[in-house]
Amino acid sequence: MFSKWQWLLVQFSRALWVRATAFAILAVATSLLAIIGQRWLPPDIPVSIGAEAVDTILNVLASSMLAVTTFSLSVMVSAYSAATTNVTPRATRLLMQDTTTQNVLATFIGSFLFSLVGLVALSTGAYGEGGRVILFLVTLVVIVVIVVTILRWIEHLSRLGRVGETTDRVEQATCAAIVQRAANPALGGKPFSPDQPIPDQALPVYPTLVGYIQHVDVEALAQWAEQNDAEIYLTALPGGFVHPARPVVWLIGATDDGASSVREHFTVDDERSFDQDPRFGLVVLSEIASRALSPAVNDPGTAIDVIGRAVRVLHHWHTQRGEADDTVRWPRIRVPLLDEREFFDDLFNPIARDGAALLEVQIRLQKTFEVLASYGGSFRASARLHARLALARAEQALALERDRAELRELARWMEQD
Repeated sequence: MFSKWQWLLVQFSRALWVRATAFAILAVATSLLAIIGQRWLPPDIPVSIGAEAVDTILNVLASSMLAVTTFSLSVMVSAYSAATTNVTPRATRLLMQDTTTQNVLATFIGSFLFSLVGLVALSTGAYGEGGRVILFLVTLVVIVVIVVTILRWIEHLSRLGRVGETTDRVEQATCAAIVQRAANPALGGKPFSPDQPIPDQALPVYPTLVGYIQHVDVEALAQWAEQNDAEIYLTALPGGFVHPARPVVWLIGATDDGASSVREHFTVDDERSFDQDPRFGLVVLSEIASRALSPAVNDPGTAIDVIGRAVRVLHHWHTQRGEADDTVRWPRIRVPLLDEREFFDDLFNPIARDGAALLEVQIRLQKTFEVLASYGGSFRASARLHARLALARAEQALALERDRAELRELARWMEQD
């Protein structure tokens, strides 16, 4: 688990402008270091490069990189728009954090600034014979980097913003969050049921903001509880919607003075985040399927693909949960466990509702529920419940009795013990 500052640093590093700024600074520094580096070159170097030769190359780079950067930005915006329209707006954030796109734009911007600074320095006569040699060699390296970047960019553009590619990114982000939480279900604290009553002497701590919890620094909360000889009941997990009327924690053995310190360990924002919130990924996958099943899109194949991805995601949870480390590292923190029944609600209710009149979608759902029921435990109970609900919706929506009979025959697995 990341601390709050580590988590904020990760979020900061994912911003597009951060990488572009770093490349721009590196490019400017490289151009200016050639002025300093020429002092260490021998005065009688056998290579002679005129200012006009370097000037011509830098002019070509500057003009072409400006055009390529503008074009790449327009392509990027178009990809975001396509993902918003054809997939779901919640998936756009993953595209904005794509490292390949960020590296491409940062390389183009850095190359443009390198050329621009080099031209300015040449025009002022800052480069001597040795400096022009260094600048020429660095320019050749920059050209090689640009060519490799453009080739990668061409290949990446064939997938950027496509429904399958974006859905795959959502699945990967969801699996990462699922695996992380399944391996540490109570976040290092003591698990407790949300139905368990809070002790009467507990002091509620209310947030000052309205929004979704993106991150909880459980380790910092545990350290605070140790220092203040207190116990903490955590009632709001990442992904939960909080407001000043709902407590995020209950404190035992603490005073009102500690409430402000406790609030600092919660990060609240306007939107949910994939990182610590496995259910958000499940919701986004379900949104992708629902949009595909809408009359405007009419793409049941994408919904069937999402159902298959849902099985993979839940399989990761089932596998990792069996190997989870239930060691209590912070006994003063009590953390509610995720309810596996809500996984099924997030994933399958919208798909079963919007695909009720499509036999192929209902067939895939019944086969999926049969697979998930084989995992046993709460998975079996939830799979049987949602299989019945999907069958009931389909029987009302399907027009042909033959289709309803075929689906009922497929759902007979629920009659088995």
